[in-house]
Amino acid sequence: MSKLHLEFRHLRSIKAIAEAGGLARAAEMLNITQSALSHQIKGLEDQIGVELFVRRSKPMRLSPAGQRLLKLAERVLPEVETLEEEFRALKEGRTGRLHIAIECHACFEWLFPVLEQFRRAWPGIDVDIRPGLSFDGLPALAREEVDLVVTSDPEDIAGVTFTPLFDYEPVFVASALHPLAAKPFVEAEDFRDVTLITYPVDRGRLDVFTQLLTPARVEPRAIRQVELTAVILLLVASNRGVAVLPDWVVREVRYNSDYVTRPLTEPGLTKRLYAATRTEDAAKPFMAHVLRLMRSEPVKMQRKAG
Repeated sequence: MSKLHLEFRHLRSIKAIAEAGGLARAAEMLNITQSALSHQIKGLEDQIGVELFVRRSKPMRLSPAGQRLLKLAERVLPEVETLEEEFRALKEGRTGRLHIAIECHACFEWLFPVLEQFRRAWPGIDVDIRPGLSFDGLPALAREEVDLVVTSDPEDIAGVTFTPLFDYEPVFVASALHPLAAKPFVEAEDFRDVTLITYPVDRGRLDVFTQLLTPARVEPRAIRQVELTAVILLLVASNRGVAVLPDWVVREVRYNSDYVTRPLTEPGLTKRLYAATRTEDAAKPFMAHVLRLMRSEPVKMQRKAG
């Protein structure tokens, strides 16, 4: 078979006929003549070498090959429509507001590159960041004080949509001289005799507590709170304590001989990060764009680290 030449109009036609159940109504939906639509489908069938519809049935029924194309159309066309709308918005220079609350202290590490790309694409959007550590981000979202909340704790809230961004691994990080450096992985009990260095937030927002220590009822010997990631890593390298940080934060120190990184528990732990938006805002072109950037940036960082 020669190389398949498939166009968006083919996908739109397949979808329209499947929805309408016949050529006449589908042609009307597509604003073309029935003859033109029939010719288009026949040409596509000739190219593929199989029938796409069982024409003897009423309403017209898709063949197995037609079903495959319909699934492709249902997956691709919404993305194309979203992209077309984003391009229209870019051309028209639409303005708006994107105020973000971050419940994840380490999220600044990957969010700034996202917002830099977003700023260039949407210069008319007013962007602001509020560290959602001193207030509750999700209620602020409902009150329209912010427009997007980055969180790892989705809730069932009416009118709020939680879009999965990416999965990450909370990673144990210590000095290469630390006694725990000899272990292939660390467990809750290993934290009883260490100084744990954390961000200055409630332990209910720290993965090491919610995922490991609190369920095991383990308390570290001491806890030291530090605002900046760079300072946490400096203290860890000086063997002043250990830390648990997201894998995107420690991607560079993995290859530094001053540090060791180890999984929490033998299989490791995994968390998922979400972007919470008001449901009516989720489909806005600029919101759809920033969500796509948020999903893709961690992938770029992983490739860079590799």
